[in-house]
Amino acid sequence: MIRLEGIPVIETPRLRLRGPELRDFEANAAFMASDRSRFVGGPVGRTLAWRGFCHLTGHWVHRGFSMFIMADRETDAALGMCGPWFPEGWPEPEIGWSVWEAAAEGKGLALEAAMAARAFAYDALGWTTAISLIVEGNARSEALARRMGAEHEGDFVHETFGRSRIFRHPGPEALA
Repeated sequence: MIRLEGIPVIETPRLRLRGPELRDFEANAAFMASDRSRFVGGPVGRTLAWRGFCHLTGHWVHRGFSMFIMADRETDAALGMCGPWFPEGWPEPEIGWSVWEAAAEGKGLALEAAMAARAFAYDALGWTTAISLIVEGNARSEALARRMGAEHEGDFVHETFGRSRIFRHPGPEALA
């Protein structure tokens, strides 16, 4: 098996943000089969979950960045994904997230990961701005974006996901 090289590892107090590995697919597939995935294109079966998981990996190859696997720092178990993201069809680069494990919700882990991912995008990738696209009705993600200082800027209609709300993050100069 070939492993992707050069993907940074970011550690936060409770998390390890790292590159995707084959062992993470089971957690992703279980999430994508559940109703909890309704804001990120699910629920879907294993075949489409695999395509999406490989999209995550391929993004590292073709863009040089992607969402990290959000893993428990002690066990390295995959809890979700979070990071810089700019797939075809997006209006501009974003900081995205999804929490795969229901038990990991409501503990501030997505905020911890998203703040670290945004700092990585600004510091390591040189981004000067970022958005988060949030599918209408995803109140939890909207609340997270607001906790990060992002403000609703407008709407965007995506051919797959439908209407999303654009939240603009404060730029790196505002966070310094």
